[in-house]
Amino acid sequence: MTGSASHRGARRTSMPVRMRTALVPFVTLPLAACAGRQSALDPHGIQSDQILRTLFVFLMIAAIVWLAVVIVLGIGLLRRKRAAERPLALHLPFEQATGRVVLGLGLATLVIVLGLSIVSYAGQRTVFAKDDSALTLKIIGHQWWWEVHYEGDSPDRSFVTANEIRIPTGQPVKVELESADVIHSFWVPSLTGKMDLVTGQANELQFTAKNAGVYRGQCAEFCGLQHAHMAFAVLALPPDEFGRWRDHENQSANSPADQLGKQGEQLFRARGCALCHNIRGTLAGGQLGPDLTHVGSRTTVAAGTLPMAPATLGAWIADPQHIKPGNFMPKMPVQSDELIAILHYLEQLK
Repeated sequence: MTGSASHRGARRTSMPVRMRTALVPFVTLPLAACAGRQSALDPHGIQSDQILRTLFVFLMIAAIVWLAVVIVLGIGLLRRKRAAERPLALHLPFEQATGRVVLGLGLATLVIVLGLSIVSYAGQRTVFAKDDSALTLKIIGHQWWWEVHYEGDSPDRSFVTANEIRIPTGQPVKVELESADVIHSFWVPSLTGKMDLVTGQANELQFTAKNAGVYRGQCAEFCGLQHAHMAFAVLALPPDEFGRWRDHENQSANSPADQLGKQGEQLFRARGCALCHNIRGTLAGGQLGPDLTHVGSRTTVAAGTLPMAPATLGAWIADPQHIKPGNFMPKMPVQSDELIAILHYLEQLK
């Protein structure tokens, strides 16, 4: 008897624990997107911070209006009213009171709309501000990767990279956007809002990163089969570190010093990779695919699809269609020893 009672007691006390455990995901789910490197609710840029403040003002006003409507509706539903003896009779005091209420609500609506318009306009002045001293980047969207041009004061200070954008903190960055095929959309939620890339049209936006860090960007316009795998990384660096990176990135690729690396460079050209990819300072001059001059220093493979590592890079070279079906990189016939040599060569491009 004692054992049975204690068992029932344990069951009664464990039920609330199981219920609380089951409710935890539902309670915390709304907070899942409130932070992280791709969250509009975790701003790290001047523009994204202004967008979030504008959003909160709109939400607050909308919540107040919604609450007022619900309260009035509840009062109307709960309030009992005796049926009128003459329903069609005109009651002048009631009509006058109703008219004043309608007029007041109309004026309140006008004030709210005008107020929100002013808030929106004030926010747009920050979001769409232009600075002539901004660092200029030209970004071209492809199916499904990003071509990034760093514009310098002279041709020898300009270079091209792909799928990764490095910027200095505290300095405005102007991004000129173009598309090589279909409509894409450039979006870095933690730093700025969205802007479309339209074929034959030049759009631009400007943003400033306040804090150093890595922020994830994404194409926000459906652009084909691998739209979800068209991501990029924005690395915000301190100005001195960014300057060192830019000086290094502007240099041509180093020639391999070891035999395996030299073999890999030769195979890179012999197997047709150089027909699509450019490596500055070498005979590889293709323009169809991403520039690979310093590919070994990037953080991802295939436009954010996989993290950069020897295994993932090797898998991408061996069978890109298995990882990202429908992309325009064909599967090249390479033997295992040839793949090792090409992989070794690309890893040295830093």
